[in-house]
Amino acid sequence: MNREVSTESHKLIFAPAASVVDSSFFVELSNLKLNVQKLDTSYQNILGYYNFSALGSEQSPSLILTDNSFVETENKEEFTQRLPSNSYFLSPGKLLNVNSIEEFKRVNKKDFLIDSAMDILQRIRDKSFLHDPALLSSFRILSYADLKKYKFYYWCAFPQLQSQWEQCETKDSVDYKLQPNEVFDSQFYLINDEGLKKPLSTLFNNSTDSLLKVLFIDTCSSTHTTSYILRNFLTALANHNFTLVEVQVLKVNHFNKNFTTLFLNQDLNDNKHNNIDGVPPVIGWERTSHGKLGPKIADLGALINPEKLAEQAVDLNLKLMKWRLVPDLDLDVIKNTKVLILGAGTLGSYVSRCLLAWGTRHVTFVDSGKVSFSNPVRQPLYNYDDCLSGGKPKAATAAENLRRIFPGVNAKGFQIDIPMVGHPIKDEKKEYEDFKKLAQLVDANDAIFLCLDSREARWLPTLLGNVKHKIVINSALGFESYLVMRHGCIDPANNLENQIEGRLGCYFCSDIVAPKDSLTDRSLDQMCTVTRPGLALLASSLATELFVSILQSPMKQYSNHIAHDKTNILGCLPHQLRGYLHNFETLKLSSKNFRCCTACSVPVIREFREHGWHFVKTALNDSTYLEDVTGLREFHKNAESAAVLLDEFDELACEDQGIE
Repeated sequence: MNREVSTESHKLIFAPAASVVDSSFFVELSNLKLNVQKLDTSYQNILGYYNFSALGSEQSPSLILTDNSFVETENKEEFTQRLPSNSYFLSPGKLLNVNSIEEFKRVNKKDFLIDSAMDILQRIRDKSFLHDPALLSSFRILSYADLKKYKFYYWCAFPQLQSQWEQCETKDSVDYKLQPNEVFDSQFYLINDEGLKKPLSTLFNNSTDSLLKVLFIDTCSSTHTTSYILRNFLTALANHNFTLVEVQVLKVNHFNKNFTTLFLNQDLNDNKHNNIDGVPPVIGWERTSHGKLGPKIADLGALINPEKLAEQAVDLNLKLMKWRLVPDLDLDVIKNTKVLILGAGTLGSYVSRCLLAWGTRHVTFVDSGKVSFSNPVRQPLYNYDDCLSGGKPKAATAAENLRRIFPGVNAKGFQIDIPMVGHPIKDEKKEYEDFKKLAQLVDANDAIFLCLDSREARWLPTLLGNVKHKIVINSALGFESYLVMRHGCIDPANNLENQIEGRLGCYFCSDIVAPKDSLTDRSLDQMCTVTRPGLALLASSLATELFVSILQSPMKQYSNHIAHDKTNILGCLPHQLRGYLHNFETLKLSSKNFRCCTACSVPVIREFREHGWHFVKTALNDSTYLEDVTGLREFHKNAESAAVLLDEFDELACEDQGIE
């Protein structure tokens, strides 16, 4: 349809895009920075889009970025499937995420903008924009992610390549007839004399000297203001020597605005911009909401759920280890390993805190005691209020307070009296229930920390740990000495009878007698764990670090390697660590299992598998039973016989030499 256009000319204003960045974009950027990019500062391809049908009145073009924007540009189809409607135009971009705020400031902003403009210029020269007009809307983002404070500094560049076109009035024009519910797959089309649109790829079927009619689907709803992308398109036409262009601007929104304007190329005489050898004048840095040039800041700290913030903060230090120090560190195995801590006292408290720092998410406490007034100063999971009214149950309170420290941990507590060898049964029903519950907890967890305050209390957990093939870490304290060790473990892949010897030893392998009652008739200083205050922290830390090293080893708890050199990505994997504070010395020791051990020998494991609770009950009631089962009694007889023979040999030797 022909129409008369007012002789009054309206000069167009080319509006740069404004970025609308969803918080999910920064969440995904955090994940990429921590887990993929790390210290890498190479460009990351991203995708944004303009939803042109949702524009309101007098609105500038808005580039929308979400967590889906990190789909590679080659996978545009995957990106578009996640968009809310069909009324959008894609815009390819690149993200440069630097490692410090100082580096963010040092980046030469002029060179950054020109470099991004050169990308567009290259697409103009090689004519690839004809098949993908979205290349004319390419953008770049300079950013810095402060992951400790959850602040993101970013500045978007929307390059506008300027060329010398004069806007003129038009007398007669053919309007493009917008069809109901029409879908546009490009922002630019050519219009023939009948007012029908043709793809931009047919551009060079037209003479550069004749009038070129163009349909431009605008992403800006402001009156007589169009998106900067039209300016880049005119620069592309100037570069290929087109002289006269009539542009029908169509604003597809609920106002359905449209108008036609004419552009005359003024560059043909001096040939400054239509054959571009250098870079034309470029503008395009996004302005702040106050109209000033400068970056924006997104503070996600106030938006993210506090528990989610805590979880990210816990993981931050661990993931930073993988950037430079230990890139092959397996954090998932630490996070997913379920830990059972037997004893919620000083050792158990500090072990649990160390485990939290390593990212462990599953911790279960077992303890039979209550919090007393002497506990809070030495045991970091308790406070004064926990001691009142007779004291709260230790295990449940430890779990509750661990969750207060970090809500993301799955912490539980159970009040159980562990049946102890050498202590005859007094209430079989209760002790049997405690035994069953302990066995269930060992089954449900992957690793056991023995942080108990008596030797005999460690016997049953040591046995259960080996029977059920668990990681067992033992920690024990003297006044100024400590022991930290990992127990050897029966390998389920091998026949039990073939594992009589060769494994690493357990806590009881150095004993030549069965464990006895060490708790009866003790003075006050023997009833309390009297140690130098710093000792438990040292032992707990070493126990946790030994546990993590086991998880990073290929053989895990089945590793019998006892060399003290590097055996995994965290270093060596010792068997025992014995420390002495009086001279600040730590020894790395190792020993094989004792074939007559009362806790981990093959006869004990075999008897337990066959008789279960009946075996345990007999061991508790009869102090000599374990010595009979393991062959310790026979071992003693043989040792005594050998000693007699040795004495007789010494006597004969003395007689031969005339020594009385």
